[in-house]
Parts: sequence; structure tokens; C-alpha cells
Amino acid sequence: MKSIAYLAALTSVAVLAAAAPAQAREGKMKCAAATPAQVEGLFSQFNAAWATKDPAKVTPLFAKDAVLLATVSNTPRTTPEAINDYFVGFLKNSPVGTIQTSSVQVGCNIATRLGTWDVALTNPDTKAVTVVKARYSFIYKIENGTWKIYHLHSSMMPEAAK
Repeated sequence: MKSIAYLAALTSVAVLAAAAPAQAREGKMKCAAATPAQVEGLFSQFNAAWATKDPAKVTPLFAKDAVLLATVSNTPRTTPEAINDYFVGFLKNSPVGTIQTSSVQVGCNIATRLGTWDVALTNPDTKAVTVVKARYSFIYKIENGTWKIYHLHSSMMPEAAK
């Protein structure tokens, strides 16, 4: 587990370094830096939007040029319309995310949160609850002064729980 956390942290640092705009590195751009607590709050906001079951509440949390690689879809979503379309169907399952592990890194106008989570899904017909254990990566960026999800990737755990 330590190696996973180390790899996640290393990947996060690499993403932050690569994503920082050249202007910011040269001191020409003002950097907005989030605190780890603010990044954690962004997930709470996302989970609360899920709870509304309204795609129109979830989709605006994503940047205009965001990429969604969702847990239960084979299709990369790269436009606001495609992201919204995914949530139209997905939110019918009353998803609730619970963070299990988390590594947060913050940089100039970008922040990452990587780790593992459980996503509880409730079948709307039978009310049966299925818990999907997955890995996640959220990358946030500033867009018009607001932190937005720039990239969200979630994938089911490849190994059975021990």
C-alpha cells in the first residue's frame, strides 16, 4: 500500500510540474493555490451534487475542456455535453462516494487528489446496493476564478479485496 501511495504522490508531483503554465514559472501569472482542505472540500461539493441526482448540478463542476474517464463507461467524455450525458444515466443509481485513501498535491492554478474510494450505487428498481471499489484521480484547475474538475479518472480495482 505504501508503494501505491508513493507512486500516486510521485505522479501527482509530475503532473503539477508539467501542468504549471510557463508564464507562472516565469513569474508573469498570479497563482491561485488551494489548501489540501479546500481540495477535500471540492470532493464534498462533487458528492453533494451527485446526491441531487441532477446532471445540471454536476456538469458545471467540470472545466469546459475537462476529460471524464468514468468507472462504469468505456467512453471518454471530453465535452460538457458528453459529461452531462454520462451523468443523466449514472445519477439514476444514487451514487455516494466515500474516500478510502487520499493524496493531495497543490500547485500554481492546479491541484490533484489521488487515491481509492468506494462508490455505492443503488439499483432504482430493486433498491439493491452495490459498492464499487475503485481508484480515482481528480485534477482541478482554476477556470474564471473557480476551481473546476479538469480531469477525473476512476477505475475499478483490478484485484479482489483481501
